[in-house]
This record gives sequence, C-alpha cells and structure tokens, in this order.
Amino acid sequence: MQSLAEENYLKAIYKLTQIIADPTVSTQEIAREVGTRPASVTAMLRKLARKGMVDHQKYHGVRLTKDGQAKALDLIRKHRLWEVFLAEKLGFAWDQVHELAEQLEHVGSAELVERLDRYLGNPRFDPHGDPIPNEQGRFTLRSQRSLAAINDPGHTHTLVGVRLHEPQFLRYLSGLQLQPGAEFEILSIQAYDRSYHLRIPGSEPVWISHQTAQELIVKS
Repeated sequence: MQSLAEENYLKAIYKLTQIIADPTVSTQEIAREVGTRPASVTAMLRKLARKGMVDHQKYHGVRLTKDGQAKALDLIRKHRLWEVFLAEKLGFAWDQVHELAEQLEHVGSAELVERLDRYLGNPRFDPHGDPIPNEQGRFTLRSQRSLAAINDPGHTHTLVGVRLHEPQFLRYLSGLQLQPGAEFEILSIQAYDRSYHLRIPGSEPVWISHQTAQELIVKS
C-alpha cells in the first residue's frame, strides 16, 4: 500500500521516462518535476525501493520496477478516466479537469474504475488527447506529430491533443477554437520565427507562435 505522496512520485517518475525516452531518471529531474529538494527525493526513493516499487542506485538514477510501473499506469488510467467523466458527464472545461482528477485518481477501488470505464464507453483518449491505458496497461497508438514538425502550408489538419496542460494555455486555445477534434488549415508559415497562420472554421485567421505549435499534436 502506497501513500498519496508515494503514488505521486511513481507517476512523476513514469512521466519523466516518457519525456526523456529513458527508463532511468535522475534525482535532480524528479526534484524539478515534483517541486522539492533532491534530499527529499532521495528519502522518498528509499521508501519506494523498500516496497519494491523502484530500483535506486546512488549516482546512477532510479527506474521503476515492474510493480512500480504497473502502479504508475494504474494511476494514469484512473486520472484520465476521471478527466473524461468530469468533462463529458459533469460539464467541466478541459482546463479544469486536471486538478480535480489529481484528487480522484487516488480512489483505491478497482471495481469502481472498471465500472467507470464501462459507463464512459471504454474511451481511448482523455479530453487533452492523451491515451488512456487499458486494464492491462496498454495504450492505443495512433499516427501523430507536433504541428511544429509540419513545414508545408496549404493543408488541413486535425488537432488530436496537446502536450501542455497548463490551464492558462488551455484557455488560450479555447479562445482560438482549438481543442481536440478541431480542423484547421495552415495558411502560411513565417520564415523568420516559424509562427503559423491558421484558418479555423468559424473564426478569423490567427497567428500562433512556434512555441505554441510545438505543444499541439495533429494527425500525421
């Protein structure tokens, strides 16, 4: 049995392994992710190691064990299912669901989670376009890429997700009518700063920065 703090660490470690594409992460990287001191991270990693959730070797980083990864994926599954429920059934905006799901993901009942999954129709993606792992921890994969990787204007694309879940950023996208499922045409790409000129149905053409384009995921 893990505490809420221990569960948050497991999820943070898994998230980092996906960002850096490496199963081993450093204490410093974890400290930045959870917003605490490396010494505090080290103390937590010792606890998790004693419980068989991580392999931790001083100066060599930490990696999740099979049990640790299974627990992290279970938390991610619950988090994203609750996000779908909050958005689709309770009408919360996509910039509101993350913080609420952070609280709900720690509910321990496996039966509740499976009933929730069935009630929602076994969704494969959450409101931000992130894949929801199934009961076995497997994700649905799709062909996708960052908008910033597209160099040829004049084509229509479909937004399928976002990398950044910061509420202020999501509200900015909502104001542009850019949410998962939205279609838009790239009118032009500014050579100087690689900003993107987009035409979104129902609104005036808009410019978005290259930094914003990096956070947008489209079908490839």
